[in-house]
Formats: sequence, structure tokens, C-alpha cells
Amino acid sequence: MQNAAFQALDMEWTYDLLDVPPDRLASAVEGLRAQDVAGANVTIPYKQAVMNQLDTTAPDALRARAVNTIVNDGGRLGGYNTDIPAIREAAEQVGVEPRSANVVILGVGGAARATAVALEGAHVTFVARNPQDADVPGKVVSWTDTSVATLTRSADLLVNATPLGRREEMPLRPAALPRSGAVIDLVYVSGGTPLVRKARSLGLATADGWEILLAQGAVSFLLWTGRSAPIEAMRQTLQP
Repeated sequence: MQNAAFQALDMEWTYDLLDVPPDRLASAVEGLRAQDVAGANVTIPYKQAVMNQLDTTAPDALRARAVNTIVNDGGRLGGYNTDIPAIREAAEQVGVEPRSANVVILGVGGAARATAVALEGAHVTFVARNPQDADVPGKVVSWTDTSVATLTRSADLLVNATPLGRREEMPLRPAALPRSGAVIDLVYVSGGTPLVRKARSLGLATADGWEILLAQGAVSFLLWTGRSAPIEAMRQTLQP
């Protein structure tokens, strides 16, 4: 996606995959300070671990306690979370105004925290395997709690911030989907996740992980290059 963007704008830049084992994370981050490196994306499981190795961190990323984009500014590394504006854009796309909306977020990890930051002003309930261990800004209930189906059915917005869906599994029974609310799934698989497909079949507004991947990538591109991303070139590369 990023290489397609560079090519579309005739930029002699490259986006490469760097497979970093845990014991080499610190040295890999230090390597980003090199003159010919504009920055990097950070994926699971390092979105939180990199934060104490950066010179600055954007306020939204601090609140989400997760960084997915690093920018090298003359040897100083700044951390950002581009998932946050991407999720905010997805909420607009499905017609949800966060202020006072009832939102149910499945999961309590970095993606769930980013979602809560993006939807500031909403009434948020998180669903977790171990609520007692969750460190998130809002009410937390267990997956086994009998209230979960009631909460999700009445939600203005349901967000799947777990990995469930990558292997064709549904995070919830179809009967627990919102009656008239919207669904955002952060997972991206070819053809859409079972959750997104079922929600669409019920006539619910949806945004899937591909759209969020594209939107967050466009924000990262702008941070690195100072130029607006060529969205269509990026979208064509991502077509599932």
C-alpha cells in the first residue's frame, strides 16, 4: 500500500518489512534515527513497548497507550497512533456521532483503547475475558455476563477490537448484533469478516478493517512525507 503510494507520486522511497525479535526491539528503534529513514509503522506486540524509547509521543497515543507510527524528525523520534483518526473516520462513515452514543467495544487491548479515544464522548462498555485485569477507560463486563447480548443489541455502535474473525469465527451470535445500530470490525480478511457480512445482510451500516487500514495508512503517509496520500492508488493495492 505505501509503496504503491510512493510510486504514484514518483517518490524514490521504499517501505520494507522488518521482522524484529523482542531482544532486538531497542536496537531496531534506534536504527530509525538514521538520516535516510523517515519513520516506521509498529504492529502487535510492540505498540506499547516502543513508547519508552521515543523522544515525544502525541497526546492521543499517550491516552491510548499505543503507538503504531513513528516519525524521524532529524534524529528525534515521535510516536503517533493513526488508528485513532481512522476509527473516528469509520464512525462518521457509518453515521454514528460519538457524543452520547452507546458503544460496545469487544476487547480491551491497544485497539480497544484507541477506539475509546477516537469515540470520546460516547458511553462505552468494554467486553473482556478477564474484566478484573482490564485497564481501560470505561465499564467492563465479562464475555460470560448475561447482559452482553442485551448491551450489544441496543448499541448504537458495536466495535470488534479483538482478532476474532481472522479464522471465519463470529465474536457474537447473530442474534446479539445491534437491532438498528452500526458495526465496525477492525479485523481485515478477504471478502469481509463473518461479523461484517452478517451485519450487512441485516441492513446495518458497517465499516470493515480494510477501510480502517487504508485510512490509518494515509495518515501515516502524511506524517512521514508531509504530502497527502494518493488514496485511490493505495486502495487499488488493498482490494481484497
